[in-house]
Amino acid sequence: MNDESSGHGRHVYEYALLRIVPRVERGECINAGVLVYCRARSYVAARTHLDEARLLALDPRADVPGVRAALRAVEGVCTGGEAAGQAAPDDPGRRFRWLIAPRSTVVQPGPVHTGLTADPAAEAERLLELLVR
Repeated sequence: MNDESSGHGRHVYEYALLRIVPRVERGECINAGVLVYCRARSYVAARTHLDEARLLALDPRADVPGVRAALRAVEGVCTGGEAAGQAAPDDPGRRFRWLIAPRSTVVQPGPVHTGLTADPAAEAERLLELLVR
């Protein structure tokens, strides 16, 4: 039995940063979260942290409550259930793919990267600390 089938060892995961682009025409952004997906563990999650001072430095008129609501919505899609809205019946992989689809809104996903992890939830926290906070 190999590591992949036994549930032990490290598994491939994918992640993307969540970026806040308060003025799309300027292209300036700050990192405000990370999406993590691990197919082997049927795991998808978002971890977010909004640095309001940095956001307001980019755009003093930024809609902070609107950005917070958008980040909460991303987290809700990841958790599934009623919070996921139309994406609720989708499997974790489909929800991740939907969330990383390019869009021209204030909250945008960055490029997808891959890695190996034994614990996707711990990896999400590590990436949040490393790349966002």
